[in-house]
Amino acid sequence: MILLGIDVGSSSVKLSLLDAGSGKNVASAQYPKQEMKIISHKPEWAEQNPEDWWHNILYALRELSQTDTVDLSLIQAIGITYQMHGLVCVDKNHEVIRPSIIWCDSRAVEIGNKAFNDLGHEICLSRLLNSPGNFTASKIKWVKDNEPELYKRIHKIMLPGDYIAMRLTGEINTTVTGLSEGIFWDFPNNRIADFLLDYYGIQKELLPDIVPAFGIQGKLSNDVAKQLGLKSGIPISYRAGDQPNNAFSLNVLHPGEIAATAGTSGVVYGVTDQFAYDPESRVNIFAHVNHNDPNSRMGVLLCINGTGILNSWIHKNVAGSKLSYAEMNEEASQVGIGSEGLSVIPFGNGAERVIENRNTGCQINYLNFNIHNASHLFRAAQEGIAFSFKYGMDIMAKHTGLEVSRIRAGHTNMFLSSIFRDTLSGITGVPVDLYDTDGSEGAARGAGVGSKIFASFEEAFANLVKLSSVEPDKNKIDTYKKAYANWYSSLEKLLN
Repeated sequence: MILLGIDVGSSSVKLSLLDAGSGKNVASAQYPKQEMKIISHKPEWAEQNPEDWWHNILYALRELSQTDTVDLSLIQAIGITYQMHGLVCVDKNHEVIRPSIIWCDSRAVEIGNKAFNDLGHEICLSRLLNSPGNFTASKIKWVKDNEPELYKRIHKIMLPGDYIAMRLTGEINTTVTGLSEGIFWDFPNNRIADFLLDYYGIQKELLPDIVPAFGIQGKLSNDVAKQLGLKSGIPISYRAGDQPNNAFSLNVLHPGEIAATAGTSGVVYGVTDQFAYDPESRVNIFAHVNHNDPNSRMGVLLCINGTGILNSWIHKNVAGSKLSYAEMNEEASQVGIGSEGLSVIPFGNGAERVIENRNTGCQINYLNFNIHNASHLFRAAQEGIAFSFKYGMDIMAKHTGLEVSRIRAGHTNMFLSSIFRDTLSGITGVPVDLYDTDGSEGAARGAGVGSKIFASFEEAFANLVKLSSVEPDKNKIDTYKKAYANWYSSLEKLLN
């Protein structure tokens, strides 16, 4: 039996076919080969055409159909993961009536901030677990205020993954996980956040019906099955936003477990069983994929904008064409922990939520012309990224009760560097486990759980391949702490 995972990102769409018996990825395809276009009519706007996501799925599926490794008629279930926080609006004919306002669009920031202040910080944080901020609820309020005629035509609003599910099945629905990421969910009362909708003047009827994250959410329609070259009736049985799904892909389901990514930006996503929040809203809290009553499973999300992009900038502008990333890492390894006092604050990719939405720029501190060279900078940058993770994780632990036991990550991007892995493990004091998986594979496993092809989460992840583990070096913990203290003093000076 084959499981299909669909990952709808803002850069591309990736499809993976997973053999349910072996747990192995038997084929993958990604489209487009270059990054998808993001429309920006004004500064800080970001939109995409949902129809493009759909066409990219068609192209990727066509590529899979041309491989000799698998028969697409064997697909038994479909799972979907998608870029979070986007807004898709459709009319009664299920036609999209405006481009999607996607996750990185900032037009609704002030709308969310005003709601936060008018409704009261304590009410928003205790019931939504977040500031309304720049999330989907605030984006639909922007449409209501600025495009009133268009707003009148809206039949339903959806997240990007809900839209793809609609195209596959003809049914419009969403999940509690999805509603929480849009800041539509009232956690203590376990229902849609009527008080926020009332404040914004948004009709509750615009929200889709609720289905479980794992379970039959609809079935592939006859017409679409013919268009895709698949058999009709295949269940769509899992759906989750990209960050909860990335955690799920790494089998992060229980309190204290952490998933981390470090591409252009970095994310730490941990699971807790507590309804807790950061009073300064520096981290976000959403319902995790396995959240249900009475078993609370909350996903605590820390985002650092300036992670891999810092390493990439140094590779391009300092190493130039002379060194590969592997060679940069080798040179950095010749420098001791702490980079002989040199520290780098990696916040150079826009406003950072973890420092209360300040846009400080990247800072290089304690540079000594008589001591430091490019190798020191190579190492200090990677240490600074790991230290920023530690800084955010301390906030998560203090305010959300998240006690970290292990960190899990895919073996990609910054986690290819032993310096970064060792620093992160050394400064947090917990092991870092590296796995061979990605979001589309996670969506496929989720489909297997939701369709009961897998009887349990344990069965779904029985064949997940762990490549290696990095244990904290007890002999170096004090050295890492000293380096972190130096970095932290730089951050305090920057913020004060």
